[in-house]
Amino acid sequence: MKRTFDIFMSLLALVISAFPLLVVAVLVKLTSKGPALYWSDRIGMNNTIFKMPKFRTMLIDTPAVATHLLGDPDQFLTPVGKFLRKSSLDELPQLLSILKGDMSIVGPRPALYNQDDLVELRTAKGIHVLSPGLTGWAQVNGRDELPIPVKVDFDEYYLQNRSFFFDLKIIYLTFLKVVKHEGVTH
Repeated sequence: MKRTFDIFMSLLALVISAFPLLVVAVLVKLTSKGPALYWSDRIGMNNTIFKMPKFRTMLIDTPAVATHLLGDPDQFLTPVGKFLRKSSLDELPQLLSILKGDMSIVGPRPALYNQDDLVELRTAKGIHVLSPGLTGWAQVNGRDELPIPVKVDFDEYYLQNRSFFFDLKIIYLTFLKVVKHEGVTH
């Protein structure tokens, strides 16, 4: 049922957001060098690596590390990057990863391929068996502001309590967080 829900919701979201997706792609291209989409190596279910698309919010020569590890992340943002991140519009291309089956609407956010500490903690707690999500329990409980061990605790709670209605609650809370621009540091 979860996979059917993911396919239906991602198709619906792609149809509804088709025009905004086009506008964002054009804005990214017009305001910085490089492609509109950035394909990031991420850790998926069972610790397999997949390519996850996002609208590019950083300059093309930015190191491939978590944003909080950059000395001054703002210096790497494109002219529209901060807006795209605050509004979470940069995440919309991940609907393609959901259709493909690499991701789910709800699950732990996919780790970067080089976030060994996060991957190790998730694997130790059995979280690696879940499909990564566009949003998740950790996202609605602090997002970028959470230290990794706390994120993993939220991911573990989701693993132990996941259900269709819990997913609906997370989707609703995500919508509220996005509207209020809460939990995004850069």
